[in-house]
Amino acid sequence: MHPKPANQSRQIKRHHTPREIVHRVRESLTTRVSKMVCAIFLMFLFVLGLTTFILWLSLRPHRPRFHVQEFSIPGLGQATAFENAQISFNVTIRNPNEHIGIYYDSMDGSVYYKDQKIGSNQLLFPFYQEPKNTTVVADLLSGEALTVNSQRWTEFMNDRAAGMVVFRLEITSIIRFKISRWSSKHHRAHTNCHVSVGPDGVILPTSRDKRCPVYFT
Repeated sequence: MHPKPANQSRQIKRHHTPREIVHRVRESLTTRVSKMVCAIFLMFLFVLGLTTFILWLSLRPHRPRFHVQEFSIPGLGQATAFENAQISFNVTIRNPNEHIGIYYDSMDGSVYYKDQKIGSNQLLFPFYQEPKNTTVVADLLSGEALTVNSQRWTEFMNDRAAGMVVFRLEITSIIRFKISRWSSKHHRAHTNCHVSVGPDGVILPTSRDKRCPVYFT
């Protein structure tokens, strides 16, 4: 039995018809176009998401910042000063937003001693605060705005003898954020400033210019 020639044992190469070649070229082009469209769509989503994130960072409202500059209760060293007791304070309010203004529809201040209110008053009439602006709030609590009796003054004196009297200044505001022509809903902002005064009744350096926590309800 004679072996087959080498050229006969080789597999005959199949020739494609023009129609098959055109079909394959179309499939290849379709695949490339599909991949390109998907890439462009994903790039569009990435750019859109990045732009949205940047806008959210720039337009996200930041809470106002409160700092106590001055706080004093004159006559703290006098045993009978409760009869004409006074509390004065000075607070700065900073709007840290670059493109967002803040409407203050109302603002009230209250002073607490050991979680007992000893005075309150309306601080400011409604006003609008521009972006990157600082507003100074100063007030004096005395007379009917301040309720201090002899017992409370004795407690002050006892803390004074220990070297320090701690008060809490609470500022409650109804605010709205303003972005261009749009205004947000009302928010009730609570600011709590713990203030320590020395034997002379003047704010201690550790409490001056200290940032006060702010929370919404």
